[in-house]
Amino acid sequence: MVTNASTSLSPAQRRRAVLDKKGVGSMRRLTSAVPNKVFWGILAVTTLLMVFGLMMVLSATSIEAVNRGGSPWAMFQKQFMWATFGMFAAWFTYRMPYHQWHKFAKYALWASYGLMALPMVPSVGLVINGARAWVALGPVRFQPSEILKVTLLLYCASVLSRRRAEMTDWRRTLKPVMTAWAITIALCIVLQKDLGAAIVFTCIVMATLFIAGAPIRWMSAMTISFLVVATGLVLTSSRLQNRFFAFTDLEGNKGHWAYQVWQSVISIANGGVTGVGIGEGTGKWGYVPLVHSDFIFAIIAEEFGLIGTVGVIGGFVLLLSLGTQAALGARDHFGALLAGGITTWLCVQALINIGGVIGAMPVTGLTLPLMSYGGSSLFMTLAAVGLLLNVARNMK
Repeated sequence: MVTNASTSLSPAQRRRAVLDKKGVGSMRRLTSAVPNKVFWGILAVTTLLMVFGLMMVLSATSIEAVNRGGSPWAMFQKQFMWATFGMFAAWFTYRMPYHQWHKFAKYALWASYGLMALPMVPSVGLVINGARAWVALGPVRFQPSEILKVTLLLYCASVLSRRRAEMTDWRRTLKPVMTAWAITIALCIVLQKDLGAAIVFTCIVMATLFIAGAPIRWMSAMTISFLVVATGLVLTSSRLQNRFFAFTDLEGNKGHWAYQVWQSVISIANGGVTGVGIGEGTGKWGYVPLVHSDFIFAIIAEEFGLIGTVGVIGGFVLLLSLGTQAALGARDHFGALLAGGITTWLCVQALINIGGVIGAMPVTGLTLPLMSYGGSSLFMTLAAVGLLLNVARNMK
């Protein structure tokens, strides 16, 4: 008696055969690969930065909260809650085969554009430091631009990877990416007056174009266009001019426009080599505004000194190296673009933040990724880290 070979297979084997025939099986087995050194390195670095950031948020906020009559744990508990939600988001983006984002990238981008319009609604929009970039829905505050960072990256990576063979076709490749970038920049600069976010978005798009092998002339044209628009924005606003160029004369502007950076530099100098000790910094006593968010690097330098700052900067340098390895070793073009874009985003934002805190660059209002206080920023950063781990685990 002849037995059909298919009937001798177990139910699990038959199910796997059907999935493979539909092209789904290989995608679902992506996260079954054995974790490699790059995967563990990214996981270790991002975890250490996040945990250290939580500790510094507690140190930076407890004294001022007590002085206001509140609980010293209040802001730490909020940040810890967002970190917990962010870890679930990271687990989701890590476990979900990243190829499936092709199907949702365009719709997620347009949904993010809708969220970007919310700060313009008077009943929910908030203006902080001159930028209308926050939304308050009941007790929850978030920045829609943090969501857009991920969705814009997914969209650009999806378009450029699917049309890799048409890279020289302007209409098929550059036009959709440039349109998405232009809409994003318009929303950030024209509506929200958030130049810092616009800079990060431009770096994300340029990174994906560079990795995809786009012609340099296209990238140069986009960069020049952005510089012209950004310069025009700065020149048409005396407030932005003063804030943007205050770092060129910190001592002369220390009484007003450079007050925050001047106090930050004093705190950094106070830390010396080894720091004054955890919890012993004085900059957080009201001298350095926003020390828990944009200027958390100042309190790190004061309490942990040169050793602490080298550790933090070294962590981002290591993340840059590991993320680059993940991009170079990705199984496919889409994974390479995701890994490269996420790595560029996190490291460029860290560079801009630290540069502003130490007075070497203009202050743009960007947070230090994984470390600064900010729920939506931490949540979306961890979601992006999950995608990066997804690519890193499935390297060739």
